Amino acid sequence: MSLKDRLRDDSIVHLKAGNELEKTTLRNILSAIGTKEKSGKNPTELNDQDVENLLRKEVSNREETAALAAKDGRAEHAERELAEAAFISTYLPKALGEAEAQEVVDRVMAELAADHELTMKDMGQAMKLVGAEIAGRFDGKALSQMVRAKLG
Repeated sequence: MSLKDRLRDDSIVHLKAGNELEKTTLRNILSAIGTKEKSGKNPTELNDQDVENLLRKEVSNREETAALAAKDGRAEHAERELAEAAFISTYLPKALGEAEAQEVVDRVMAELAADHELTMKDMGQAMKLVGAEIAGRFDGKALSQMVRAKLG
């Protein structure tokens, strides 16, 4: 079952259960997915990775909104935004810790080093391979620093 299908199914479950926050949040997410799919010249169907990226963006947007609301003294609004962000996060894969990300970097770099001696010219290829495996579950800048340390 695709992530988008899971979101639709859960939306129906929360609608029937009367869970207002979850129902509204999922409706907003599904609307954002529909808008993204229909935008542009060529409508396309989002794959799971695209949906995950959209969910990450939605979480980030809600966290930023919560911070602004808290700054403006609207604590109730900030709490709702944070609750929505936490709910959306349940649909994202578990984030990797630094040690787990380092293991992936070490393994990928060892595989690349088997063919030839690594130089800074291999940075792009290494980041592409590591990024494909980690796919948004760890900070990209920190990941880049780990790869650079292995090459330098």
